[in-house]
Amino acid sequence: MKNLNRLFTILILLFVAVIPVMAQDFSFGESISKFSSEMGFTAFFVGDGWKNAVMICIGCFLLYLAIKKEYEPLLLLPIAFGMILTNLPGAGLFHTSMWNDEFLNPESSFYHSYRHVMAEGGLLDILYIGVKAGVYPCLIFLGVGAMTDFGPLIANPKSLLLGAAAQVGIFATFILTQLDIFGFTPAQAASIGIIGGADGPTAIFLTTKLAPELLGPIAVAAYSYMALVPVIQPPIMKLCTTEKERKIRMKQLRQVSKKEKIIFPIVVAIVVSLILPSAGTLIGCLMLGNLMKESGVVERLSKCVQNELNNIVVIMLGTTVGATATAEAFLNVQTLSILCVGIVAFGVASACGVLFAKIMNLFLKEKINPLIGSAGVSAVPMAARVSQTVGSKADPRNFLLMHAMGPNVAGVIGSAVAAGALLSFLG
Repeated sequence: MKNLNRLFTILILLFVAVIPVMAQDFSFGESISKFSSEMGFTAFFVGDGWKNAVMICIGCFLLYLAIKKEYEPLLLLPIAFGMILTNLPGAGLFHTSMWNDEFLNPESSFYHSYRHVMAEGGLLDILYIGVKAGVYPCLIFLGVGAMTDFGPLIANPKSLLLGAAAQVGIFATFILTQLDIFGFTPAQAASIGIIGGADGPTAIFLTTKLAPELLGPIAVAAYSYMALVPVIQPPIMKLCTTEKERKIRMKQLRQVSKKEKIIFPIVVAIVVSLILPSAGTLIGCLMLGNLMKESGVVERLSKCVQNELNNIVVIMLGTTVGATATAEAFLNVQTLSILCVGIVAFGVASACGVLFAKIMNLFLKEKINPLIGSAGVSAVPMAARVSQTVGSKADPRNFLLMHAMGPNVAGVIGSAVAAGALLSFLG
């Protein structure tokens, strides 16, 4: 105890002796002024600082939707928090200027490489490299493939057509958004149109390649509308069908063998990649994940891809995508246009799936319940559940879930193929 008291006495004497020396170069008033000027709060009242405050409020609202309403919480929560982080004045977590085309163009006088980003960028700048390079969406597809059962699609190959029909919404929106009233470039129009596929990772993958400046608004729109599938789709489905059509019962699907499930991802990966090489990245990862699951010989890898790897990538992808939603990129008329056109894309995609099922019924002896056509968007398995819910209201004994899973998983393939097609034409 005596030694401890002596130590405290020595420290106090040293502190008292140092104060006069520090006071010679220390101005309390200047320090307080410097501290207050560097505070983030003061930035809200300077120039366009109020926009950052608005974006933080929007981020908090999205957190409310993710936590309280459980709207796609796995991705909406990190996106919303990333939005808050990037709009904190002075934090320096993400720098939009580091990711413009001129900055990353080797022929530009302002060119800096990824090495410069690693040295000078903030935390979110460094993590964003995975988005810019297209790594995170592909890893998400790897996990999606490992969690997907393509059995209903294999058992009823006709459902592949329904998944393809739902992608009409993507191309219809692509054409619509090129009208002069919107002012979007073809590349931007393609990135907005992909929202109609209701596939977040695909939308992010294509947007980073074609229109990275729109990544924040498009990602928020894509995941918001995916979460609103149970709200958006039922009115469209009822509008496009009659009570009699909603009561159509379908025969039970045949049992799919293990050999078929193993061969399917191999054949799809090869055929699609040969026809459309630009879709090979997404389709290849999707089918690799599915092959891990169906082969049964790499259970450890399959579980890792479904759980640990997928969870880590979701955190990084969501946070960094949210970081692109800066005040400059988000608070403008263009963003409002994206949100409005995005819901049109999703609605058209849902309607096209239903209407194409009705067209198929004109030529089929065994009729298809048109409600499963709306599941052609790739919001798995939510869209399939909506088909089941709407069908059971018309006929409580009608079970459409497994039938709807066919076009639902076909929609995952279809949206990736549509993204590859747009990328090959515009990339």
